[in-house]
Amino acid sequence: MGRIAPRFARVEPRRRAREFVLGLLSDLPRKNCWMLAEHAGNATPDGLRHLLSTRARRDADAVRDDLCGFVIEHLQDDEAVLVVDETGDLKRGTTTVGVWRQYTGTAGRIENSQVAVYLAYSTSRGHAAIDRERYVPRSWTRDAARCRAAGIPERVRFATKPAPAARMIGRALDADVLVSWVAGDEVYGSNPHLRAALEHRQLGYVLACDHQITTRAAKIRADTLVMRLPKRAWQKLSAGAGAKGHRYYDWALADIADEGSGHRHLLVSRNRSTGKLAFHRCYSATRVPLSTLVKVAGRRWTVEETFQSGKGLAGLDEHQVRRWTSWHRWVTLAMVAHAFLATATAHERTHAPAADDLIPLTCNEIQHLFTALATQPTHTAAHRLRWSDWRRRHQARSRTCHYQRQAVYQP
Repeated sequence: MGRIAPRFARVEPRRRAREFVLGLLSDLPRKNCWMLAEHAGNATPDGLRHLLSTRARRDADAVRDDLCGFVIEHLQDDEAVLVVDETGDLKRGTTTVGVWRQYTGTAGRIENSQVAVYLAYSTSRGHAAIDRERYVPRSWTRDAARCRAAGIPERVRFATKPAPAARMIGRALDADVLVSWVAGDEVYGSNPHLRAALEHRQLGYVLACDHQITTRAAKIRADTLVMRLPKRAWQKLSAGAGAKGHRYYDWALADIADEGSGHRHLLVSRNRSTGKLAFHRCYSATRVPLSTLVKVAGRRWTVEETFQSGKGLAGLDEHQVRRWTSWHRWVTLAMVAHAFLATATAHERTHAPAADDLIPLTCNEIQHLFTALATQPTHTAAHRLRWSDWRRRHQARSRTCHYQRQAVYQP
């Protein structure tokens, strides 16, 4: 909080930002402005709402840049990987910024949701999100009035998910984040513009792709290439440790003939139980061994762990805001809260390793200990009762407004 304090012009929003992040780190069952304000001891949620609104003078992107520097400082590793991926937050209604019926992996189906693209910094010591961009569907960008109502800047145009991914990677490199590799799923591996941008900056990548491999020369079916590989081309290697131990697959590498400098390969993994194949497009400025590409491919799954802990521990998806600016401010502070847990966990594992009969500390355990030992608030019964009255009064007004609106539109 000391690092981002200069981004707040006055002491009041600085204090409220601290209360906000501490609330996100708490063990509250739900994390919205009401619950966070009650947890902080405030009489109403107005102060925290103001912190998220356009009326408050602060730059969420400047806080994001401070967060990036903090994560790099505490997790820096010569073998770090940037991992890009999107996640969806299930939302109701039609006026919340970017909400639309679209596929989201959170639900595993098409649902009314928001989707955002995140960039995570992943090392062997830990991982955390360092950047984010809101995905705005084409149905929104075609409706100027709807965009204005949600506070979306006029400069925002429709772009597929690889476009914000390229911008975030570019910002990280411009901020002197030292990495050599990028990982991502099929959405990004199948986009030639993103791959070209990474190659232009001499940045290696291992990006998942589908069965059709397109090069400048021709289109090639990936499974056709695999059938030509000799048996000795397959090697049993671990893609990294999972919840149940090392994740072993059979791996093979095939060259992709293409123009330009550097080395391009098709990396194939085969499940040792089911035989299912997965494909990755790879690029490196210099030739690297198969084990290096496998290690990078395995790092891609850490972004899923980042989403899981960010949502479960830091309220990344519990925002109840509708406008562009408010969403960016909520998500950025949630990323700050999660980055604290990730870096604290890495620090404890490095400087106070667990005994042989204990597992290493996790983000979940760090949050539990931090809440229990450092920030557990003590509020009087009168404070709790005042908040009960406030909630029920607010809900009564909302119910009355809803009934009146319903009577107008459904006579």
